[in-house]
Amino acid sequence: MTTITIKINERTKAGKALKNLIEFFSKEHKGIEIVSDTKSEYNPEFVKKIKETENQKGIIIDPNDVWGSLGLK
Repeated sequence: MTTITIKINERTKAGKALKNLIEFFSKEHKGIEIVSDTKSEYNPEFVKKIKETENQKGIIIDPNDVWGSLGLK
């Protein structure tokens, strides 16, 4: 078995096409497996807090205590 790591920019036409092609083959053929190894450089708690506040109209952030304002301190 050979493992190949590919970084795909899904924002481009070529990236979308390649990802769709790989997904198609992985569903149709048992010899191909997609293993996702995406690691975020962001703290998971920070990402969670930002996602929770996405649909809010606004949040007040104290410039002297940004992390505390977000509840991350």
